[in-house]
Amino acid sequence: MSEPDTDFSLKETSPNIGGGRVSGSEKLTSSFDLVEQLHFLYVKMVRAKGLLPSPCNPFVEVKVGNYEGTTKSLENNSDPEWNQVFAFSKDRIQAVTVEITVRNKESSTNDKVVGKLRFDIPDIPSRVPPDSPLAPQWYSLEDENGSKGERGELMLAIWMGTQADEVFPDAWHSDAASVNGESIANTRSKVYISPRLWYLRINIIQAQDLVPMNNKRIPQVYVKAMLGNMALRSRFSPDKSLNPTWNEDLMFVAAEPFDDPLMLSVVDKLSDNKEEVLGSCSIHLSKVEKRLMPIPIEANWYNLEQSVQDNRNNKEVRFASRLHLRVCLDGGYHVLDESIYYSSDFRATSKFLWPPAIGVLELGILNASGLLPMKSKNGRGTTDAYCVAKYGPKWVRTRTIVNSFAPKWNEQYTWDVYDPYTVITIGVFDNCHLQGGSNAVDSQDRRIGKVRIRLSTLNADRIYTLSYPLIVLEPNGVKKTGEIQLSVRFTCSSTWNLLQSYTQPLFPQMHYLLPLSVYQIESLRHQATHTLSSRLRRAEPPLQSEVVEYMLDVGSNVWSLRRGRANLERLLAAFNLLVEAWKWFDQIRKWKNPISTMAVHFLYSMLILFPDMILPLVFLICVVHGASQYRKRPRHPPHMDTKLSLVESVQSDDFDEEFDTFPTSKNAKVLKKRYDRLRSIAGRMMTIIGDLATQAERLNSMLSWRDPRATSLFMAFCLIACIAFYLVPWRFFALGFGFFGMRHPRFRISIPSMPQNFFKRLPARTDSMI
Repeated sequence: MSEPDTDFSLKETSPNIGGGRVSGSEKLTSSFDLVEQLHFLYVKMVRAKGLLPSPCNPFVEVKVGNYEGTTKSLENNSDPEWNQVFAFSKDRIQAVTVEITVRNKESSTNDKVVGKLRFDIPDIPSRVPPDSPLAPQWYSLEDENGSKGERGELMLAIWMGTQADEVFPDAWHSDAASVNGESIANTRSKVYISPRLWYLRINIIQAQDLVPMNNKRIPQVYVKAMLGNMALRSRFSPDKSLNPTWNEDLMFVAAEPFDDPLMLSVVDKLSDNKEEVLGSCSIHLSKVEKRLMPIPIEANWYNLEQSVQDNRNNKEVRFASRLHLRVCLDGGYHVLDESIYYSSDFRATSKFLWPPAIGVLELGILNASGLLPMKSKNGRGTTDAYCVAKYGPKWVRTRTIVNSFAPKWNEQYTWDVYDPYTVITIGVFDNCHLQGGSNAVDSQDRRIGKVRIRLSTLNADRIYTLSYPLIVLEPNGVKKTGEIQLSVRFTCSSTWNLLQSYTQPLFPQMHYLLPLSVYQIESLRHQATHTLSSRLRRAEPPLQSEVVEYMLDVGSNVWSLRRGRANLERLLAAFNLLVEAWKWFDQIRKWKNPISTMAVHFLYSMLILFPDMILPLVFLICVVHGASQYRKRPRHPPHMDTKLSLVESVQSDDFDEEFDTFPTSKNAKVLKKRYDRLRSIAGRMMTIIGDLATQAERLNSMLSWRDPRATSLFMAFCLIACIAFYLVPWRFFALGFGFFGMRHPRFRISIPSMPQNFFKRLPARTDSMI
């Protein structure tokens, strides 16, 4: 449950983006025109030379007011090189000078001052890309009294810039001044590219000349395949012989570069708890054939080897038998790592099958407001927020704003668009890896909220500036954790290609020529998300597994009673048009408005007498209805809908069940309650399915002679109808049925009609059920 006064609506904003030149659908062309301009004081510390005393352990302190950044200390080096950049937010600068101090790191707490430099902030030059970078210069160090002596020189560059500067992503930021050591890397903005994923198909044909340990028994064998830490196994061979056959496909998700080989083993099951490996082989994926279309792949024999211990306990590898396989990398599929319904990409693995780009998507991540405290630090709540956006194989991560409930990122990113029926996902997280040590390794970044934007709902070349609610679902209910302000623009390069994409297949041809089963799709998606999670976790800074899984919506297919009810209501709402049409017709047939009923009679007569006008009229009605709905069209893209998801109206027990682990971790009492509730729901579903089956069986029984009298009556009716429809034009029957259905209530009776009575008396197989 949520607070009754919580506002989950979407709000239009007017940020000062593009230098205040944005008005509605104005198209800007300069870089970083979708975010507010932030000004920073940059100090690039390059190197030093001639430092005294020699040798020394130098490091540099850069101090602007209360903010202080420090380079790493280099031991026994009088000519050190740092190449570090410091960025101080201009909005937080309260000093008038920049103090740069070179110190010699000593064992004592007070490090010795080697030399100093001072710069007046008003005199610092400005630089805005695309201007070339400012050239570093040599500066002679001064002593504490301001006199220059033989203390060495320092090469640095200092300038005023914006977030468009190329050094911005890797710079040390004053916003993260409280973060030290290796944790600083976790605060920086980065772009990640997902590895290219392939479907690896192994067609297991047969094995030959197996040598089991016990020759007197018939082997019960299967094939086990392993790729990395993913394992699959075939069914047991139906041939109880030493030359078993399978003709079965196993499929993995493999990521470039292909580091792990494919390991295959033929296993003989001796008992419930004992198995014997009859032979194994290794196949390097770099040698596997790649195919783009479902053409036959040549089968090959692979030698199986077996490790055997001799009398001296030395392992010896011997030839065991052979395995007949077809192995290939299918590049004609799109490897699904997201749900089909809100995927960000549908392209095939192979670049040769990619369609041309139809446009560019630009996203400006401006700021967030009203964030809730996610953790406690020094006895008070705090939040270290960062954003992650995912579209296609490109992931972006903003810098972390430390200890702020209203962080300002103002970072802009772009993606190439190949299909308008795609969704970009933006997530906000709390960084829990800034303290260092073992606690940071074990902690997980907490989710703050997520936003999805479908590109097909955006008008081309228009800038959308909206504030999206950040919503998370927790075991105790739904919670609004804040709002995030985004600016989005979809630029179309070719309107013809954009419109033509609506007529193309959603997936590559391979999905239709050699389709995958529902079970295979779910299994392969699980493998893909696991592979992406493990690869992105090895980046620097790492994109944590919990972040990747949340962005890819892992676990969306887990049972949820709330989601089931929401889907049922969606289904009923989709048929609302038919319900409204029936209500309108019911008013016509009951003569609520005689003039309208007479008009419908006249129109119906014209359509029956002139049937060529039926289809043109239907399409004309669609055009008129669509034109009438234009003024009511949505002004903003859709967002997370709490009412549609039923998160505000369900009980806490439903959330508790939805967030339960799999397998469950609840006690027997809770499970019994859930089981009884599930049985009651399943009982109602069983009744509905039984009613549908009964109606279908009644249709079949019309001519089955299960009820001889009913079948005889129906055959007699069909014979009379055959003669009548042959002799009388069908228009008269259509007019008669239409006028009869719309007859005046004075000529109606409340009891069911003859066809209804006849149909309900037809036999079904319900009475044969036990």
